[in-house]
Amino acid sequence: MAATDTSEATGTETAAAPAPRRVLVTGAGGYLGKLVVRALAADARFADVVATDLHAPEGVPGGVASEPLDVADGAAVDALVARHRPDAIVHLAAIVTPPKGGVGRERARRVDVDGTRHVLEACLAHGVGQVVVTSSGAAYGYHADNAPRLTEDMPLRGNDVFAYAHHKRLVEELLATWRAEHPEVKQLVFRPGTILGRTTRNQITAIFERPVVVGLRGVASPFVFIWDEDVVACVVQGVAEGREGVYNLAGDGVMTLREIAHALGKPFVAVPPRAMRAALGLLERLHIGPYGPEQVMFLEHRPVLANDRLREELGYVPRASRDVFASWAAAHA
Repeated sequence: MAATDTSEATGTETAAAPAPRRVLVTGAGGYLGKLVVRALAADARFADVVATDLHAPEGVPGGVASEPLDVADGAAVDALVARHRPDAIVHLAAIVTPPKGGVGRERARRVDVDGTRHVLEACLAHGVGQVVVTSSGAAYGYHADNAPRLTEDMPLRGNDVFAYAHHKRLVEELLATWRAEHPEVKQLVFRPGTILGRTTRNQITAIFERPVVVGLRGVASPFVFIWDEDVVACVVQGVAEGREGVYNLAGDGVMTLREIAHALGKPFVAVPPRAMRAALGLLERLHIGPYGPEQVMFLEHRPVLANDRLREELGYVPRASRDVFASWAAAHA
């Protein structure tokens, strides 16, 4: 039975509550994807949640549909979106660290860049009104002439030598073209800094977990952090409210590598950049270790993200970088 409308009797107008949204998530089997799916499933503003990844995600909350999806396969993306008809797609699928060699990087490009294009094409073909994309602060690139605080309207110069940064730049160029040509598909793009959470372990946290924190002599190497729960909250808010725009995700302030070492109670060793570059080059030639001399650039020219737009337009205030790091360190003590 329909509810009785009393607005005429009271002389006031009652705004109808927005209908629950149907959401499809790519990359739902990843670290961030699992958190996003869990948050969406727990929120009454969402009617149906579909979790997808290369292999159907396991352990999804009750009521969430789990499906396999290779975003590099355009026909598969189109068919799945046509079947579920979501109101919004949260596109998290990406390869953070491709294996060395041309085949690995080419596969990463197909997932990162082609996969994003396939999602956009499916949105347009099947009336999906919003796509949420997680880009990265790495899209700005690691450059000596980066601004002290990078705002969302500054150039994206993700370095070719870093597959992840390069692909994020290419993805954002693709998104910009689609925004101009297809404004009917709202885009909400987030560029996170270094994401930390209670269970985070990756190639960046490995720098902090070693017995000695190694940095570069004469280089601050500032890190901006964002708590994983803040990233998830911004995604959920953005989908629920049908938002669009481009936003950096970073807490206030920075922590240098030396400050990180001090906070962890570990020694800090500063190596001359030239010496580190030579050592990494030798290890690369000997096929020892995952990194090459380009990693010196990663530490030399850290992008520092401004969060003014996030605070002013979305009204979201994330945890400060130092608080984020303290929470991560406490969880890993």
